[in-house]
Amino acid sequence: MGKGKPRSVEKGVVGPTPSVASSAIPAAPVYYPTHDEFKDPLDFIYKIRPEAEPYGICRIVPPKGWKPPFALDLDSFTFPTKTQAIHKLQSRPAASDSKTFDLDYSRFLKDHGGGGGRKSRKRVVFEGEDLDLCKLFNAVKRFGGYDKVVDGKKWGDVARFVRSGAKVSDCAKHVLCQLYREHLYDYENFCKLMNRGTARSGKKEVKEDCKSDHGVQTSALSKRHHHKSIGGSEVKNCKVKEEEHDQICEQCKSGLHGEVMLLCDRCDKGWHIYCLSPPLKQIPPGNWYCFNCLNSDSDSFGFVPGKHYSLEAFRRIAERSTRRWFGQGPVSRVQIEKKFWEIVEGSVGEVEVMYGNDLDTSVYGSGFPRVADQKPQSIDEKLWLDYSTNPWNLNNLPKLKGSMLQAVHHNITGVMVPWLYIGMLFSSFCWHFEDHCFYSMNYLHWGEPKCWYSVPGSQASAFEKVMRSSLPDLFDAQPDLLFQLVTMLNPSVLQENGVPVYSILQEPGNFVITFPRSYHGGFNLGLNCAEAVNFAPADWIPHGAFGADLYQRYHKTAVLSHEELLCVVAQYGDVDSKVSPYLKKELLRISDKEKSWRAKLWKNGIIKSSRLAPRKCPKYVGTEEDPACIICQQYLYLSAVVCSCRPSSFVCLEHWEHLCECKTVKLRLLYRHSLAELYDLAFSMDKSTSEDKVECTSVRRQSSCLSALTKKVKGGSITYGQRATKWLQQSSTILQNVFLTDAFVIALKKAEQFVWAGSEMDSVRDMVKKLTEAKKWAEGIRDCMTKIELWLSYQNSSLNQIQNPIQFEFVDELLRFNPVPCNEPHYHKLKEYTEEARLLIQEIDTALSMCSKMSELELLYSRACGLPIYMKESKKLEEKISSTKAWLDIFRKCISAKDPAALEVDFLYKLKSEITDLQVLLPETDELQNLLCQAESCSAQCRDMLESPMNLKSVGLLLKDWDNFTVDVPELKLLRHYYSDAISWVSCFNDVLGRAHEQEDQCNAVDELKRIFDEGLSLKIQVDELPLVEIELKKAYCREKAFKALDSKMSLEFIQELLDEATMLEIKGEKEFVNLSSVLGVALPWEERAREILSHEASISDFEDMIRASENIFAMLPSLNYVKEALSEANIWLRSSKPYLVSTCASSSLRTVEELKMLVSQSKRLKISMEERRTLELVLNNCKIWEYEACSLLDDARHLFELDNTVHEISSDLMSRVEDLITRIQSAIASGVSLGFDFSDISKLEASCSTLRWCKRALSFCNYSPSLEDVLEVAEALSDSSVSGALLKVLVNGVEWLRRATEGISRPRNSRRCKLTDVQAVLTDYQTIKMTFAEVNYQLEEAIGKHKLWQEQVHNFFGLSSRERAWSSILQLKELGDTVAFSCSELDLILSEVEMVENWKKRCMDNIGSVVQNEKSLLHALEKIKQTLDRSLFIYDNSQDWKERNLCFYCFNDSEDQDFLNCSTCMDRYHLRCIELTAKDAGLGNFKCPYCKKLKSESQFSNEGSLLRFGKKRIELNALVELLSDAEHFCLWIGERDVLNQLVEKALACKSCLREIVNLASANVDEDISVISEKLTTALKASEVACVYDQHDNCALELALAKNLWKIQVNRLLNGVQKPTLQGIQKHLKKGLAMKISPEDYYMLKLTNVNCLGLQWVELAKKVAVDCGALSLDKVFEIVGEGEKLPVDVNEELKMLRVRCMLYCICRKPFDPGRMIACYQCNEWYHFDCMKLPCTSEVYICPACNPSCTGLPTNHDRLTSGKFEEPKTPSPRHTNPRKKQKRDVHATRNEDSRSFRYTSGLECLRWHNRKPFRRAVRKRVELQSLSLPPFYAHNNNCAQ
Repeated sequence: MGKGKPRSVEKGVVGPTPSVASSAIPAAPVYYPTHDEFKDPLDFIYKIRPEAEPYGICRIVPPKGWKPPFALDLDSFTFPTKTQAIHKLQSRPAASDSKTFDLDYSRFLKDHGGGGGRKSRKRVVFEGEDLDLCKLFNAVKRFGGYDKVVDGKKWGDVARFVRSGAKVSDCAKHVLCQLYREHLYDYENFCKLMNRGTARSGKKEVKEDCKSDHGVQTSALSKRHHHKSIGGSEVKNCKVKEEEHDQICEQCKSGLHGEVMLLCDRCDKGWHIYCLSPPLKQIPPGNWYCFNCLNSDSDSFGFVPGKHYSLEAFRRIAERSTRRWFGQGPVSRVQIEKKFWEIVEGSVGEVEVMYGNDLDTSVYGSGFPRVADQKPQSIDEKLWLDYSTNPWNLNNLPKLKGSMLQAVHHNITGVMVPWLYIGMLFSSFCWHFEDHCFYSMNYLHWGEPKCWYSVPGSQASAFEKVMRSSLPDLFDAQPDLLFQLVTMLNPSVLQENGVPVYSILQEPGNFVITFPRSYHGGFNLGLNCAEAVNFAPADWIPHGAFGADLYQRYHKTAVLSHEELLCVVAQYGDVDSKVSPYLKKELLRISDKEKSWRAKLWKNGIIKSSRLAPRKCPKYVGTEEDPACIICQQYLYLSAVVCSCRPSSFVCLEHWEHLCECKTVKLRLLYRHSLAELYDLAFSMDKSTSEDKVECTSVRRQSSCLSALTKKVKGGSITYGQRATKWLQQSSTILQNVFLTDAFVIALKKAEQFVWAGSEMDSVRDMVKKLTEAKKWAEGIRDCMTKIELWLSYQNSSLNQIQNPIQFEFVDELLRFNPVPCNEPHYHKLKEYTEEARLLIQEIDTALSMCSKMSELELLYSRACGLPIYMKESKKLEEKISSTKAWLDIFRKCISAKDPAALEVDFLYKLKSEITDLQVLLPETDELQNLLCQAESCSAQCRDMLESPMNLKSVGLLLKDWDNFTVDVPELKLLRHYYSDAISWVSCFNDVLGRAHEQEDQCNAVDELKRIFDEGLSLKIQVDELPLVEIELKKAYCREKAFKALDSKMSLEFIQELLDEATMLEIKGEKEFVNLSSVLGVALPWEERAREILSHEASISDFEDMIRASENIFAMLPSLNYVKEALSEANIWLRSSKPYLVSTCASSSLRTVEELKMLVSQSKRLKISMEERRTLELVLNNCKIWEYEACSLLDDARHLFELDNTVHEISSDLMSRVEDLITRIQSAIASGVSLGFDFSDISKLEASCSTLRWCKRALSFCNYSPSLEDVLEVAEALSDSSVSGALLKVLVNGVEWLRRATEGISRPRNSRRCKLTDVQAVLTDYQTIKMTFAEVNYQLEEAIGKHKLWQEQVHNFFGLSSRERAWSSILQLKELGDTVAFSCSELDLILSEVEMVENWKKRCMDNIGSVVQNEKSLLHALEKIKQTLDRSLFIYDNSQDWKERNLCFYCFNDSEDQDFLNCSTCMDRYHLRCIELTAKDAGLGNFKCPYCKKLKSESQFSNEGSLLRFGKKRIELNALVELLSDAEHFCLWIGERDVLNQLVEKALACKSCLREIVNLASANVDEDISVISEKLTTALKASEVACVYDQHDNCALELALAKNLWKIQVNRLLNGVQKPTLQGIQKHLKKGLAMKISPEDYYMLKLTNVNCLGLQWVELAKKVAVDCGALSLDKVFEIVGEGEKLPVDVNEELKMLRVRCMLYCICRKPFDPGRMIACYQCNEWYHFDCMKLPCTSEVYICPACNPSCTGLPTNHDRLTSGKFEEPKTPSPRHTNPRKKQKRDVHATRNEDSRSFRYTSGLECLRWHNRKPFRRAVRKRVELQSLSLPPFYAHNNNCAQ
């Protein structure tokens, strides 16, 4: 269905290749088979194949009379559709992802831009819009590249790809060519070079380019890791090792074989090169992108699923589309074909159609009859059955005899199950050949023909080559494009390239056959219905092999397994002489392939093998799904390789190396058939004699022989046959020796490498079979003996019941082997047990076959339970014994029953039958027989009673006789039930009859009597009371009807019949019947009067009186409804007539003439006489008179509109006639409105009047020149008019011309300009109109002249050189063009150039305006920025010169009238005003400029802050470079561009100077940084002055300043008055590392050394402080001395060491919290042992505080004791948990002593700790002083 109307090719657009003509394409053959030839389709195709196959296609016309009925219901059939964009089948851009193209193109620009080339992608504009470079590149690629497009002058075709639907001028072609040459030509050459990656020179050149530009080389290894593109990222190179292990292939999901894994340069996903479709042989050079990134989902092309349609709805759409393209008349095939290829080639426009294709007939139904389908009623049953089984029925074709597909079990849609196609005009099937290279057959059921094109299969490669060369961009984006079925190519292109193409036109009822590998395509010529299916005769087999290889090459999943199909057909199919040669040849090819690959696996060390699991249904293909190769996706039917590391992954033999990286000994070959079986299968196709079979066997053995296959081993080599012979010798020895399981298992594992081979390994397979059987047999013998021994050991235990016994049958089967397979010692012992069991089985069988006693059976069973072998006969014996015991229990329960009817007769018979079947002798059998005899006697008596008539008395006597019988006899039970029912009925009857007359509600009485009567009829025993019930029921019915008649109105006939019935039943005298008689007497006279007034017209009052009289009669009166209806119709008519009986009406729209006529007609049918009838007839007559006059006026207007004279030739009274007719019509409209009716002619009169007024105004335009608004108003006024005529046509054409003319005159100033050609066409059309507009015509000619004069000025302007084209001149041309020019290319060019320059200037001002404020002129602003760059360069080059010239740094002015101030650091001069100081500050002696302050700042560097804080706004250099680049495209000269160019050059010079200083600062690692600081100050000042900056250089300068500041701060830190802390040093180290300061830098080395020295000492001090006195005091004092000499502040650690030196107690030892207690008064610490205190003491007062305390050891004793030891190290004071109170004496002293600093207290401390102990209360201060600095403690001791 097309989008809009078809349109022709626009003028000026270069058209594509001329469309194909059907006559230029040779026709394929057509065949007309006879009835005999038509019987077998495959046989007929086999005969015509040699002639037809070279064409690739043929048509078959069935014999006359062969016409299958169409099986689908056309009314109910619905189907889904797909939308086909026909204009995109060939002429479409590739679905390339623009983001991937942009990424690759940007990388190319970055890597190959050259020294002065492009560094980044620029915005490219074409015709005012951004140009899509991706589309342009693919379009040029489509036409062969830049050189071929230029030579072939195909830029018009390229432009159509880039901008579809737009006209292309010669100028646009030239511009597009230049843009491609400028932006994409180099990229095209680069891509060509990369595509020729196999050429060594190309690779070398690429690598040299990479190395020269970026110092990076491309290699196969780097290709895997993002460094594969030229100039790849450094960050990605750092992740090489990690990616080697983490990357997973998206196809096989394996991360192994990383050396051949490609990573996409966009999405980073990976693929092995052998997993790609198609696979690559080597890693390509340059960038590589996966197909997901190359293809864009938004631009991807395909047939979009559409709506569901019924066949009728689709037919309407198809016919509408055909009429739109070719109208109603007949159309030829040539016309349709030509138009189709014009659409496909993109020269017609966008065309979309719908196609109901690929409809699964198993879902939507087949057009052919099928046996399982429901037959339509219109089709004969015999005809339906004949065509259902016909071989040409496409549902039967794939499974005919001789077809390879008859072995396929599952229904493959399109292959085994036909597809249905519902087509319309232009719906297409694109170039393709069938799946798996099958044949295809297509039958056209009905409709328009199909046009087919075909290329024979022998030319398939040539066809594909032409397709790839014609559509290179599509194939680059989708290498498997021909698999997609979405691409067409004009057959004429194929013919031009030497590819033969043939055509066929398929008519309804014709078959079309396509041959294997023949590419075919086509389209439909209109609405039609076709059906198609695949089939595969024997000659298809070699083509199927090619199709399977093609699927493997492209890694596509096949439709079915080719190997499985051949093997199944060969094994189970009906193979004839036609099939066998093809089948044998292909099986031999497959066998040879398997042989070579299996041999290769064996040589590579894969010796493990096992068979694949057998099929459940091996006779059919596809019943079970085989595993698929994870690489090539092919089904693995014959063989596969698997590894234990990936048990769920399989590969084919060709890809075994890609499965995993395990050693080959771990891999396993899985196979379905051995090579011997495969070759046997192939040679079994030969139908030969016995002698030929002997020869065939030798050939088969020779074909499959692998004995000479050699493998290298240690010390030499060994053949396959030698290894097999060696194995056979070992296996024979194993069979002769005593059975050992391990030996058999090892031998069978070794045999795995031989069993898959050919017939030369038959002896190995025989030996494997023997070993397997022997192993199974020996293990079975051992298992039996083990179980027997186990059973015997638990024979008397409860565990014996749990053991699984040995089955006699199993043991007997093992013992039947003769001779025994191997040497198993337990064989004879097991045989003895078996013989004993066999004898017992015979005895049991004898006992079971005859009637035996219970005791005998139990004895045999006990003997069977004593054997260790289980016999199934013992189970039968057990069942018989248990059944007999169960029977006895049941019978004894029955005999003990005493209740009547407690026993069922059937149950007794069942017991008798069971004991008979058991064949056991029991005494209870006679007792059972007596009970059964009694039951039979009772049953006979009851049966006699039931068969004869029964009465209550006789039945009662019989029941009394058998009242206590215990057996439940069915007949006796039934008789008791009948008797009970009769007794209950008699009782109920007596009760109802006694109260039947007394009930007021006769309805209940009727129900009860009816129920009693029905129940009496159903009794089986006769009762005498039944006739009385019937009479009472009739009376009750009659009374019920009388009560209903008195409660509700009944008809008179009903009342009369009811009174007659009461008389018959003799109950008429009852009250209710008397009342009914009185009602009937009143109703009959009223009915007679009603019939009288209805037959004669009476007044309304008579009818109303009758209705009032009927209200008092309680009966249904037949004539009452007629009376009411007549009165109602009269009242309705009066209400409807009321609006027409008055002279005026409030709403005239309610009064219509038609309704008036209807009311007059209705009045004639009324049965009541009224005066209003005549009044309405008079009103209707007046309306008819007005309508006649209105019609007369409309005729006059119509005659006027039909005048056929030109306006200037019409008589002068035309205007007066128009005005007179307007007046008359207005009068008639007023008259019609006054009548108050809604006349339809009023609107017509108003329309005619409006049209006449329009004509009057249009005629007035001939006398003057109207404005555009007036003309538009008149032109629009007649748009909705329905009036037509010759005069109106003349006036309309004249007004339309006048509108176009006035638009052309007034539109040059408007935004919507007219084209010059349109205005000239208007001027030409003036001669064709029949009206005169002289003044407007003159104005039109004048406007055209002004436009042409302006065009000449434009051409003169562009004829000048670009330097002579002034900006002012083009502005003047723009202003003049806005006034006088029509729409033209010159105006567009002027406007675009002016807009381009103005936009450029605006962008410049947007970027520069914030830098240079208050400047409205761009030129002045650029000059100001240039001055700042001059000053910056002056600072770089002549810094000393400006100092000598006494210039102010800020303003560069040496004005002597202003006060200066010199910086004390850099000696630069500054005006006080420039640095915002006053005259008071002129005498500052130590002034520092802001730059020196910043450079010498004490502030610390942080990543969040910035050292460069510029006070003014600046512009980035890249923005200026981009502006300058954009200005290069201007076609005229502007002064701002030259200034901008100079500005950029100076900015680049400043950039170079800054870069030189920064590089020098980065390379400096010396101690002296004064020179670097000075240069950085210069760079900082120059950067501050300049208004242009480079972000990258700014960051580099900032980093250099930060590093320099860091060095200054480190110098201050290390050389300051106070020692630095470790935290401060580490903080600076961290900052230095963050700034990446070189480890060789002087300050970094010095800071690192100090840090290491301090950390080592601190670590040692902390260990000593907590060592509990392990280190002696001398060593501690040495450590303290070292700490005081460190260049680092370690006061905290020194304090810890001093506290560590303190001693306690009288023994002068360090603190020990577990063995010490504090004095309650003095807070001094003592050991429990030293003071001889118990450990439980809680309060203690030392002897110094309490001298009277005894038990204190004397000082002499302590000193002279042999146990005395010199204390090692003191410990800090601790709080003892035993102490009750604490005192803060120490805290007070410590706080007071913090203000002192002592440097020489070590000697005093050492002396104090070594002097004799003298304890006294007054020396507590001395002890306390030990916690203070040493020098302070020494002074206190001296004072004491």
